[in-house]
This record gives sequence, C-alpha cells and structure tokens, in this order.
Amino acid sequence: QVQLVESGGGLVQSGGSLRLSCAAPGSIFSIYVMGWYRQAPGKQRELVASVTSDGNTNYADSVKGRFTISRDNAKNTVYLQMNSLKPGDTAIYYCNAERHGISYWGRGTQVTVSS
Repeated sequence: QVQLVESGGGLVQSGGSLRLSCAAPGSIFSIYVMGWYRQAPGKQRELVASVTSDGNTNYADSVKGRFTISRDNAKNTVYLQMNSLKPGDTAIYYCNAERHGISYWGRGTQVTVSS
C-alpha cells in the first residue's frame, strides 16, 4: 500500500501564507509526477499544481503567481508554497502521485482562508 502523507494545512487570514508538504516512498517519488489537487465543498476536485521528476511544473491559472510547487529529491517530499491566499482557496488539498495512468492519493489536509 503506497502512502502519501500530507501536512501543513490550517487556518490563515486572507493574504497570508501556508506551506504544504507531502512525503512519498522513494520508489514512487523518483519517477512519478507529483501534484497537488484541491476540492472545495460542492465542487469537483481540481489540479492546483504538478511537478515532473525532472522539475517541470504546471499550475492552474487561478494560482499562478501565488503558489509554488517544488520537490526535494533527497527527502522524497513535494511542497506547495501558498502565498497571498484568498477565501476562494479554501478546500481540502490532496497530494497525488501519477504515472502511466496509475494514481495514488493522500488523505488530504484542510486549508481554510478567512476573510
């Protein structure tokens, strides 16, 4: 059973920052695309950002310029630095590892942004 372990969620005021972390097994981390998704109440889960094993990144338009995804290959950990947070960023954030149609998910971490 592959486990992705997220941490770093919480409650923050609008304009604040949070950093999410996701630790993955080394066998997964080294070759899978790592990503962060989020799901707000009543909405579908959506991609926030992703990073390939060689460091190429992709962002949702809604977070470009505010969020940064990065990976530490020595620690098998992917991060999501979230700045200038807005109430609309409130959601459960999920870590994801994907390769060739095989996908693993973390349990999620709640991010709440108050106005």
